[in-house]
Amino acid sequence: MPESTYTFTATLWQWSAKESTTWVFVTLPKGASDEIKDVPRPHKRGFGSVRVAAMIGHSRWSTSVFPDNESGCYVLPVKKAIRVAEGIDAGDDADITVTTMD
Repeated sequence: MPESTYTFTATLWQWSAKESTTWVFVTLPKGASDEIKDVPRPHKRGFGSVRVAAMIGHSRWSTSVFPDNESGCYVLPVKKAIRVAEGIDAGDDADITVTTMD
């Protein structure tokens, strides 16, 4: 399956799953999300996720994007190690590159 790469700027936002658990995400643009949704995937993954390679600044990591019913777009979790390494946090804008892997 061919890889697709998307580069965009987005604002990091915080979601609290429980009082003690906080996640930070960025929302992929609508166009990129629609393209990702339209590609048939041979491997069904949990929660409708799609494996990706992500990059912010000089930090690269493998993760998944997840569909968000509220926005209709995919969201990318940005783990703490990446936020610390790049000096960013919720409320900050970041330049992001996401490449689909499956």
